[in-house]
This record gives sequence, C-alpha cells and structure tokens, in this order.
Amino acid sequence: MLDLLQRIIQEVNSAADHGRALEIIVRRVKRVLHVDVCSVFLVRPGTSELLLMATDGLNPECLFNVRIDFNEGLVGLVAQRAEPINLEDAPRHPRYKYFPQTGEERYRAFLGIPIVQHRKLLGVLVVQQREQRRFDDEHTAFLITLAAQLAGTIIHAELSGGMDALRLGSDDSDLSIRGVEGAPGVAIGTAWVAYPSANLSAVPDRVPADIKAEVRLFQDAVQSVQTELLRLKERMGRILPAEERALFDAYIMILGSDALTQRTVEGIRAGKWAPAALRDSIAENASVFDEMDDAYLRERGEDIRDLGRRLLMYLEKTPRQSGEGQPSKLVLVGENVSVAELADIDPDRLMGVISGRGSASSHVAILARALEIPAVMGAVDLPYGRLDGREVIVDGYTGRIYLEPGAQIRVEYERLQREEKELSEGLAERAAKPAFTPDGERVPVYVNSGLLADINVAFMAGSDGVGLYRTEFPFMVRDRFPGEQEQTRIYRQVLESVAPRPVTLRTLDVGGDKTLPYFPIEEDNPFLGWRGIRITLDHPEIFLTQVRAMLRANVGLNNLKVMFPMISAVSEVDEALALVRQAWSELVEEGVEAVIPEMGVMIEVPSAVYMAQTIASRVAFVSVGTNDLVQYLLAVDRNNAQVADLYRTMHPAVLRALIDVVHGAHAAKRTVGVCGEMASDPASAILLLGMGMDNLSVTVSGLSRVKWMISSFTRARSAEILESVLKLEDPVMIRETLNRELVRAGLGGLVRAGKR
Repeated sequence: MLDLLQRIIQEVNSAADHGRALEIIVRRVKRVLHVDVCSVFLVRPGTSELLLMATDGLNPECLFNVRIDFNEGLVGLVAQRAEPINLEDAPRHPRYKYFPQTGEERYRAFLGIPIVQHRKLLGVLVVQQREQRRFDDEHTAFLITLAAQLAGTIIHAELSGGMDALRLGSDDSDLSIRGVEGAPGVAIGTAWVAYPSANLSAVPDRVPADIKAEVRLFQDAVQSVQTELLRLKERMGRILPAEERALFDAYIMILGSDALTQRTVEGIRAGKWAPAALRDSIAENASVFDEMDDAYLRERGEDIRDLGRRLLMYLEKTPRQSGEGQPSKLVLVGENVSVAELADIDPDRLMGVISGRGSASSHVAILARALEIPAVMGAVDLPYGRLDGREVIVDGYTGRIYLEPGAQIRVEYERLQREEKELSEGLAERAAKPAFTPDGERVPVYVNSGLLADINVAFMAGSDGVGLYRTEFPFMVRDRFPGEQEQTRIYRQVLESVAPRPVTLRTLDVGGDKTLPYFPIEEDNPFLGWRGIRITLDHPEIFLTQVRAMLRANVGLNNLKVMFPMISAVSEVDEALALVRQAWSELVEEGVEAVIPEMGVMIEVPSAVYMAQTIASRVAFVSVGTNDLVQYLLAVDRNNAQVADLYRTMHPAVLRALIDVVHGAHAAKRTVGVCGEMASDPASAILLLGMGMDNLSVTVSGLSRVKWMISSFTRARSAEILESVLKLEDPVMIRETLNRELVRAGLGGLVRAGKR
C-alpha cells in the first residue's frame, strides 16, 4: 500500500495541470482499492458548499454541476463532522440524499474521507461500491493518508487558479495564504518569480515577447543537446558496453520525436515562454511512464525528466535582456529567495518579497528590513510556478499574502499604505528627540541591527545607541571564519558610526536556523541543540578571536558593551567572563590599551528566567530576547507557518516570565531591557514599560512608533494597564485591550503596527 501511495502522489505532483491531477486521483484510487466509484468534492471558497470536481464511476456529465451543502447528504455530513464516515448500506442512513443526475442509485457501500489542512476543510474524498459492505481498516487508513497528502496539492490548485470552477458564483474571491512575518509593512505589486537553475518544477509561467524567437531558442536548445549527447556517446564508446551506449541513442530519438519537441513548440505558440512549455510537455510525457506497473518502464519517466533538465540548462544560457518583462511594481517571489536574487532587482521596482522558505532571521529578511521592504517568509503552500504576473498583496505585519485580491481587499490595503506613509512622515520629527514619558522620565530607546545600512538610517532617526548588534552576519556571508583583523575592522566601523552612543555587540550566535556553510551542524532538533554560547564555549579559539577583535575595535572609543546569547546556566556566564578576561590580558601584554567593557547576558531560555537574579549579579546588565523566549516558553517554532498562530507574545505565561526577569534583575541592582521583536510593537511596549523595563531596543522601523507610545503613557498608567491584562487568560483579549488603550490615547495609527 505504501508503494502504491507513493506512486499516486508522484503521478499527481507530475500532472500537467490540476484537473489532470484530480483525474489521476480518482482513477488510480478506484483501480487500487477495486471499488466501483471514486469521487472528489471540493469546498467552494467563501461558502459551505461542495462541488463535484472529479469522478470515476458517476455520470461524467454531472462534473461541476453537483453542489452539496454541508447540511445535506452524506458528503455534507463528512464535511460537517470533518471525520470519516463508513457505511455498509448508505441509502438507509437518515442523511442520505439521492442526486438523480449522478446515477449513484446502484451503489450501497459508502466511505467518505475529509480533506483537511491547517484546520481548514478543503473537500471530501469518496469511494462507493454496488454490494453492501463495510470498508475495512486498510481501505480507510489508505484514504486518510492519501487525503492528508493531497491537501497541499489542492491548496496549490486553488491558489494558482487551476480550479476556477470552485470560485464561480462565490461570495469571496479573495485567496490568501499565511507565512511568517519577515519585514513589516504592506506592499502591492505584480509577482515576479525567481527560480533555481535547471529545476523544471520551479519554472514559472510567463508570456514571451516574441513567439517566433522563442521557438527558435527552443529548437537551438534541442540541437545543442543532441550534439552534446552524440559527443558523450563517442567519448564513452571505449568504456561502456554496447547496450549501455544505446541509452544515448534512445535520448537522441526522444529529442527528435513529436511527442516532446512538437508539444513544446505548440505550447510556445499557445502563449507560453519556452521553459514553461518544456516543463509541461516533459511532465505530460513522463507521466505516461509513471503510470506503468513495470518498474523498469517507470524508470524511463526519470530519463524524460533528465532530458528536460538538459534542455532547460541550454534555454537558461540563452541571452535575455536584463530586466526584460519585469513589472514596474515588482514583488519578488521564490521557493527560497536568496540575497543575490534580491540584489539583482532594481530597487526602484522592488515593492515586496515572498519566500517559501526562511524565517525572520534569514539573510533576505534581514536585508528586507534594512531596505524597509515588506516581506513574508515561510509561505510553504505557494504555487510558485503559477504566480508570475499575478497581482499580490504582501502584509508583512501579519505574514499574510493575498493573490489577485478583490476590489474591497485592495482598497483597504491601499488605505493602509497611505496611512503608513502619513504616519511615518508625521513621526519623523518626534523620532529625532529623546523619549520621555508624560511625567518626565527618560526611557532610552536603542535599535537592533546586523547591517551598517541599518545603523545609518537609525541614527538619522534619533536612536540612543545600538542595543543589539548581531555579529553573526559577517560570519554568514563568508566562506570561512573571519580573522581577528577582519572582525576588528568591521566592529570599529560600527562603533565609530555610533560613538559616543553605546553599541552592544552580541557574541557569535549561530545554530538553530542560522548556519554557516563552512561549519555545518547536523542535528535532529537544532533549536534545542548546539547553538549560541554553547558553540563558542566549546570552541574557545573562535570566542577568543572575536572578543579580542571587539576589544581592539573599542580602543579610544569606549562605547562598547558585550552580550552573551543563549545562556541557560550560571556556569556558562562564569566561563564566558573568564575568557573575556583572558583576551583582555593577552592584549594588554601585547601593548594594546584595551579595557574590559560592560558585560551583559541575554535572557531567552526559560531556565535563565528563574535564575535572573543570580545571573544578573555577575554582569552589568541583562536584556531579554523575546523572540526565542516566547518560542521556548510556548513550545512553538516561530519560523513554522503551520503553528504561527500559536506564537503569542501576549500569552499570560510570557508576561509573567518577563515580570520575573525584571524583579530578578532589579533585586541584583542591574538594568534590564528587551531587545526582541516584542519591544518594537507599541502595544507590547506599554506592558514592558509597566513592568519596569529600563530600556527598549527596537527595529529601525519601530523606533518612531515606540517613542510616540512612550511619550503618551506614564509608568504608573502602564502599570495599571499591565495589572488589568494579567487578569485575562486569552492573548487575543489582551491584544484587543491594548489596542483600545492606544486608540484612547490618540495613537490609533499604531494599532496596525501591532503583531500577535
């Protein structure tokens, strides 16, 4: 059964279009399970109605015509309950409803399986049989597994427009998908898909500027591959036996066949650019072999795909004008957008970024924030190849993407864009001034950074210094560990740019989702593994080199602070401090006028919350990294779109943990602040102010907003609000309460800037 399941999924994923994919499902399931009928019903967006989209066994004329409400029939009952229903004699069930046009009166046995993804019902998979019988557990398990596998395919079909029949007459045509917040803001533009080379499945649909020229490009590619194969055959002639050399002849013959080349040319003439036409003809030809029972013949499908990849490589070598066809308002889309792909786009065109992989700490997300370009990461369900040229909205605040939005959604986001622009312009003057509460207390507001570009913007906007500088970025963009002189130069540039204001350099924090290509770490659970201070303490040569560079860079400036990440035990603090003293001692012996700067610790592990006073007593300050602390407290990977809704910074447990940290640090007579994303959210910052946090370190884009909030709330009023929300149990209610407080204080424009 597992082998059959894998083969069906492979065929479905290789289908030329989504209608063909559904046909494969019903035909193969009927054949594998030896049933009389297999059908797929899908939910029409914005309705409680199912539409018959594919069937093998029922009257084919009823396709797209049979609509079943959740409140009627057995299929509706499966949808209503969202659980399997297995009936020996379906007509005797009180919810049975006969649809004359289907011809299903002959069938007695019924098994319906819901198709669900992310708690959302997508449809129902049904098998039926003439004789009375109860389908056994193996049948049920097979269909449940298949339905779970197919959910992603159906989402892709709906999002890419491959199932337009579902939306006909629907009240809600706005298709959206969720990811993870990468960079704040709202962007409206046209999708432009970046795809990896020689990857057929990732090729996007595009319209060629010149069809005749596109046909010539493809024909030249065919000729080039044929020539290459002949050359390979001759070169391998003395090595391979005759039967193996025959494979090259088979490849050359396939290239000369109408099934491949003519179908591709037809696709180009129908309005596709050559790579997309090739992608579809390869998929169609390979699927013929995929459906064969003979294992040897099935392998020939892979031969077809290999030929397709060779042809695509030649097509990609053909000279195309840089920027050809790129829209004026471009949203860069890709399965795993790289920094190089981002840098390749004209900045004046680039409106937003959508990446199927990655997180808020990915290189691309960091760069997008520096450029103030809205970004959504981890959008795993996107049908990349079908998005090119379609209008999209990128909501970097909520991590949501809208595909071909309706007028109402578009108007709303255009309004938000205008408000964002007006708000930013209105806050520019305020941001340049220090942040004082209404009763006169100064609250330092620093910025988080990992790029010099961030710093230049930040200090024009008036920050009080850098509360967190992520030193790992220079390590991540190289192919080796940077040496002491390299690091000294980088850190000196940062410190000089900010002087005399303070800069807190965090020691190397890699591991988890931040990897170094030259220092691979393979772990089953990287977020609970070897990362942060654990790595650098295990490799003191790396730690000492970095600390020496920091101390050298600080000579004559004396605005350096150093902070250790991922501390989970007091012993780690003691070891790190001992190494800092060692590095200082070595430099003094070498004649360098180094000084030991203020040392601090990041609180981002639950164990450190409960040791806050002891840890704080060993250093000059502590800073809470809420990004990791929240995910560890709630056991939610913040970069995983499937559980993104469970990542709640307003969770009561998170708030109580932060209060414990403040109490512990103040008991040790040390300052405490927040450098995580929570500090950049004006609503959350009200609570941080009320807890007694001494300072906040925010994103560049959040600087003016948080300063505006501070100027509107006294410590006492913030403490009152904190006390009231601690009585609430639901993070959503806490968020709503804080939003009301912002509006009441005349800060309604900041509500949109709030996160979960």
